[in-house]
Amino acid sequence: MKEPKAPPRAALTILFAAIVFCILSITMVIVSIVIYLLVQAGVLGEVSPPNILLPIVVFALVSILTGTFVATLMSSVPLKPANTLISGMNRLAGGDYETRIDMGHNRIGQELSESFNLLAGELQNTEMLRSDFVNNFSHEFKTPIVSIRGFAKLLQKANLSDEQQEYLKIVVEESGRLADMATNILNLTKVENQSILTDITFFNLSEQIRNCVLLFEKKWSRKELKIFADFNEHYISANEELLKQIWINIIDNAVKFSPKCGEICISIKQASDMITVSIKNSGDEISDEDKERIFRKFYQGDKSHSSEGTGIGLAIVKRITELHGGTVTVIRSSGKTVFSVVLPTE
Repeated sequence: MKEPKAPPRAALTILFAAIVFCILSITMVIVSIVIYLLVQAGVLGEVSPPNILLPIVVFALVSILTGTFVATLMSSVPLKPANTLISGMNRLAGGDYETRIDMGHNRIGQELSESFNLLAGELQNTEMLRSDFVNNFSHEFKTPIVSIRGFAKLLQKANLSDEQQEYLKIVVEESGRLADMATNILNLTKVENQSILTDITFFNLSEQIRNCVLLFEKKWSRKELKIFADFNEHYISANEELLKQIWINIIDNAVKFSPKCGEICISIKQASDMITVSIKNSGDEISDEDKERIFRKFYQGDKSHSSEGTGIGLAIVKRITELHGGTVTVIRSSGKTVFSVVLPTE
């Protein structure tokens, strides 16, 4: 869950006291000037200027200091409900939908508390409904597809003709592609509807990327690709599961579109509070048209590879990167394609 920022309680109190101080200062200056002018005009009697200036200055300073001190002490009373409301809103914005507040027993405080708690309850119910729908739909939709694929694989072991084996091969491949598409669509729908980044942890980003590379070992070994992933240990505060989807999608694309005996280079660079992960693969350059549309849903630039993907992976990458407050770009040069993901470290 994203950690909410601390509510500015002290800042509100100081601001309130500063406003009172300014008002008192201006008031005392005006009063002092008026008294001085009245003395000079003889309205208040004969008082020599040196004798009247000191009482005026002392009176002004004592009034200002006393008024500011009293205002600072008393400001905590009217500002307490505001601090409570701000604190609750920060927690709610941070994804803590179980937040509830109590702003006292007066009518206005009770109405504010009821409205806020009702809002928090509705958000909590919506989040639960969304999560249940995604999980249930994912299970119900993928289960028959996986079953079809499993039975098709069993039939491939039977004594069938070459033509029948070819048909079964198509069924296996297409059912697997459909299952992957269902998973990606559900993942995309989930992150598209998500506006608050939750489940933030501090973890080793370098180790995560190395594990993602190993997931595709069979694929890049089959194509005899050279993998260069030599980087130091880097850590980041982010949603670990979501970031994993970024690296899986980009690395999968890099392996998929690299020619046989090609190479993939992965680098991590950190500067101040930002970290950049670049994944470069050899192969055909991306056209200008594809570069502009590559992050759109269901868009596939290379039609000859249309059977190998669904055009959803990079849309997921872009959305997850935006959720983390980062950017993703693609650069093409000298027969190489480079995807760079820039993320804040905190």
